[in-house]
Amino acid sequence: MAIYDREAEQLDRDYLVQVQLERLQATLHRVYKNVKFYKRTFDRLGFLPEDCLSLEDLARLPFTTRHDLARSYPYEMFAVPLREVVRIHSSTGSPGNPIVMGYTARDLRNWAKLAARILTAAGVDRDDVVQVTLSYGLLTSAFGLHYGVELLGASVIPTGPGATHRQVQIMRDYRTTALISTPGYAMVIADTLEEMGLDAKELHLRVGLLAGEPWTEDMRRDIEDRLLLTAMDNYALSEAMGPGVAGECEHRQGMHLNEDHFLPEIIDPATGQVLPPGQLGELVLTTITREATPLVRFRTGDLCRLTYGPCPCGRTLARLSRIAGRTDNVVIVKGINIFPERVGQVLAGLVGEEPVYQLVIGRERQLDYLEIRIEVREGLFFDKMTAQREFLGKLNTKLTQGIGVTPRVKLVEPHSINRAAETSPLVIDLRH
Repeated sequence: MAIYDREAEQLDRDYLVQVQLERLQATLHRVYKNVKFYKRTFDRLGFLPEDCLSLEDLARLPFTTRHDLARSYPYEMFAVPLREVVRIHSSTGSPGNPIVMGYTARDLRNWAKLAARILTAAGVDRDDVVQVTLSYGLLTSAFGLHYGVELLGASVIPTGPGATHRQVQIMRDYRTTALISTPGYAMVIADTLEEMGLDAKELHLRVGLLAGEPWTEDMRRDIEDRLLLTAMDNYALSEAMGPGVAGECEHRQGMHLNEDHFLPEIIDPATGQVLPPGQLGELVLTTITREATPLVRFRTGDLCRLTYGPCPCGRTLARLSRIAGRTDNVVIVKGINIFPERVGQVLAGLVGEEPVYQLVIGRERQLDYLEIRIEVREGLFFDKMTAQREFLGKLNTKLTQGIGVTPRVKLVEPHSINRAAETSPLVIDLRH
């Protein structure tokens, strides 16, 4: 199968390490000079950028967390003047402020190139018609792969999510050959095909790039059997760039990570110690070409393994295993990270104090849903049903705005969620 950037993706490992070191050193100088957060951090340690003489020296620096990024809202993590930032994205659902990511024109060009690598590795080429059903907007979900498709010279159909009957009609009529979606939505498309009385053979799908939420090998096989395509995994991280970080090749023995742009580490999430290749731990990424919002040792919260063995495809880049879980209580619903604490903040802002609540995540007809259960208390009693419906509607709107997913809101009896005794978990995930 083709390789988009053969020179970069098949670099000799020794030469790649030299490239990484030079880019890391340049990044450390840039953040020390331009980002107050990193200057304070380095100064507190007595560390200067020129003290980084090898990749191993990176472990001397502390980690960057999502809380650090949220506290730097909106522009304190920017390493370039705002006039050089041509694109701004932000996350939803995190505790406190949203996380804001900036992109220079060069960042956007790199993003497109890295996405083109992922697409090419998955088997997409210039003759494909690619339907993108991920979200467009402040989230990075759809954009990187959209740019990569255009850079390859393929045709892109930017449908975005939802309106599944219409999506299927477009797939059939426009002769879509490649699908970009979450795994759950791919299953919804398969269900909708059956509802419409259509056979997957009437479509022209041959490959799917699926990401944004946890999925299993059984789910992969089910999607492939029902949509008659090859389902490929890829890894995206909004804080680092978005889609384009890593992706599978045709051998599906791990996701090739674009190491010439993202320097990976696997750490013990409890101790922070760097683990050797092959061990399960938390992925930490340092961006080494990002101009607008570079990150040093960013803790992703994703559990996986990192291997460096040769791949039959010829790429020499390290490979990530499939994501095995999370180190925190973040839950992923419809491709969006949701922090349960953020739900509590939204509820407290509306009712005056944080009520007892619980998140229940399930799956109906292959599509994830989020139900938020809230204990009724004095301030949540209503004399009239119309008043209750009005309150629930307002609550639903505020929660949707705050976490990025439209939930089901359910009022439950007092003391039915026993938070104090910890007999009722904050999050119940029924998908597993």
